[in-house]
Amino acid sequence: MNEGDEAVHRRNTILDHRKKLLQHKELESRLRTVRDNLRAAKKDFNKTEDDLKSLQSIGQIIGEVLRPLDHERMIVKASSGPRYVVGCRNKLDKEKLIAGTRVVLDMTTLTIMRGLPREVDPMIYNMLHEDPGNVSYSAVGGLSDQIRELRESIELPLMNPELFLRVGIKPPKGVLLYGPPGTGKTLLARAIASNIDANFLRLFQVP
Repeated sequence: MNEGDEAVHRRNTILDHRKKLLQHKELESRLRTVRDNLRAAKKDFNKTEDDLKSLQSIGQIIGEVLRPLDHERMIVKASSGPRYVVGCRNKLDKEKLIAGTRVVLDMTTLTIMRGLPREVDPMIYNMLHEDPGNVSYSAVGGLSDQIRELRESIELPLMNPELFLRVGIKPPKGVLLYGPPGTGKTLLARAIASNIDANFLRLFQVP
């Protein structure tokens, strides 16, 4: 085989190798797509099974513990109104089932199946998740006297309550900020909440 034939053979080999590499990449891409589709199908299948189980399961009653009668029985008021003397599942921690606890009752036996967290009003939940932002006192201009009074009335009792106990002064329970719109009331409240790491509740939406 002369040099020309070797060059042609080498070039054909390289081209064939590149072609196979492209085919391999294309097959890999198809395989990834198939795997993604399979994962999505499994997820949909599991969700459908859960939905079917929910539809086939017997309903349960939501109630509230009024008071324990003894270690095994307690009086529960159902959400629909009636009161029952009921027992509990053996696996439940009965010490946690105090008066006011929300529970789930079995529809047939009226046995307490599990405890529930406290019911939260969605409006209150949304208020609690209002982010005050990172607002420093230096960002509030022209209100130095108001900032000082707010810090003395709100921040100081929360951060250093022992000062008030030592002096014998009862700390204030709150303050009322009043004034026309745009005078910095909300900004002051955000600054206080941001600096003492407190929740900021937005009670209404300003139009």
